Amino acid sequence: MCLPLAVILLASCGSSKKSTSASTSTSPSVGVNAAIAAQVPAAIKSKGTLIVASEAEYAPDEFIAPDGHTVIGMDPDMVKAIAAVLGLKVKVVNSTFEAIIPGLASGRYDIGASSFTDTKEREKTVDFVTITSVGEAFLTKATGGPKINSLAELCGHTVSVEKGTTELEDAEKQNKKCKAAGKPIKLLVFPGQNDANLALSSGRAEVDFADSPIIAYQVRQLGVKVRSSPTFGTSPEGLALPKNNGMAKPVLAALKLLIANGTYQAILKKWELQSAALSNPTINGATR
Repeated sequence: MCLPLAVILLASCGSSKKSTSASTSTSPSVGVNAAIAAQVPAAIKSKGTLIVASEAEYAPDEFIAPDGHTVIGMDPDMVKAIAAVLGLKVKVVNSTFEAIIPGLASGRYDIGASSFTDTKEREKTVDFVTITSVGEAFLTKATGGPKINSLAELCGHTVSVEKGTTELEDAEKQNKKCKAAGKPIKLLVFPGQNDANLALSSGRAEVDFADSPIIAYQVRQLGVKVRSSPTFGTSPEGLALPKNNGMAKPVLAALKLLIANGTYQAILKKWELQSAALSNPTINGATR
């Protein structure tokens, strides 16, 4: 059955509604490493469960399962595997992107797992453990849409982008140049990635601007209906943690163990993200 582009885009990203439900589990395939688990701060260990915040609109990194409430994807799988090494459980909650870092700072959340680009500005507020390396990309309609392969080519076009993202930062910087050239970008800024995706399908936007894995996922779902640009601007993405709360080192140690035993690679393969693999993750590895 052939579905309208808008319907397929919505289905491929999950519901845009913020679910209050959560998934609680540990990975069944990874065991506790006593030496690494001993590094977990007592306050976290006593709770026994990590509260992990995601905006579940970034398939395949994090999105809503067909049951309508469970958050699934690469990030939840990776966090659960890390938590299993640390002897902890995980509760994933669906949040808005902009609320996650303030929630970490206030102590509401223990980990932010939401396709976060590790940036120097964000490192002022939170610590990062890098887990992947990804870039940015553009999505346009294959028929009747512009061919956009670079930021400079956004001049004069209508672009959808999510609020609070590095893509918005880059688009705004480029727009200064476009305005100077007399061809400003019309930026449509949305509170969620699903809304930005749907702006393209509805015809409100000519270009959807997002992380390359999100764009690649749309291409896999929609096929010949859309066209993606080459990936550019590669940067590390990571798990965000409350600043200086003692969790960055054990999380990094657990991640390195998962790389050594092949669990990390298996999770990336499951979600078709092998190209995003890191061989040497780090704490606070911002490149921008």
